[in-house]
Amino acid sequence: MRHGGVILLISAPSGGGKTTVCTAMLARHPRLRRVITCTTRAPRPGEADGVDYHFFTREEFEGRLAAGEFLEHAEVYGNRYGTLRTSVLGVLQGGQDVLLNIDVQGAASIRRMAMADAELGGALATVFLTPGTLAELESRLRGRGSEAEDVVRRRLEAAPREVAEAVHFDYVVVSGTREEDVARVEAIYAAERCRRHRVRLEFGRFS
Repeated sequence: MRHGGVILLISAPSGGGKTTVCTAMLARHPRLRRVITCTTRAPRPGEADGVDYHFFTREEFEGRLAAGEFLEHAEVYGNRYGTLRTSVLGVLQGGQDVLLNIDVQGAASIRRMAMADAELGGALATVFLTPGTLAELESRLRGRGSEAEDVVRRRLEAAPREVAEAVHFDYVVVSGTREEDVARVEAIYAAERCRRHRVRLEFGRFS
């Protein structure tokens, strides 16, 4: 029996816990692979091209963008970031699954591309992870203690708009403890691996 690949996309409002869940999923499921994203920012000490990021010049990035090579892209603090379609499909074609940790803007871009691309559309499963209340999100953001007050305020102001995007996702996970969140996403991943269109039997009607 063989399986068609899964692109498991996880999104959340800032502070929603998606990075924690993604880290746990990668550690627990060797079949899941992180896709190396691209950036125009300079490498930081200890970072390696093709390991941490694909480091492009702005001209290289803009050329690939114009050629339609990115599934999603964004500009953050003057630097470009993006996910190459070939990077995602390369993992799938290698017999593994893809885990994408993407903000809601990037998720919307990938959904649009998947609607017009049968290979992407057949593999994509989207999950929105969010605390149940704005107060809980604020508690988490402040509990991290890593952001200035103005950054926390901006993220809280953006949160209602981000949460409104949840209606466009396949699954919504209301965040609890770390272990509860990971268990729910693991259940979604297991279910997606068993979707009929992804199962390829060596005999019978699914072959």
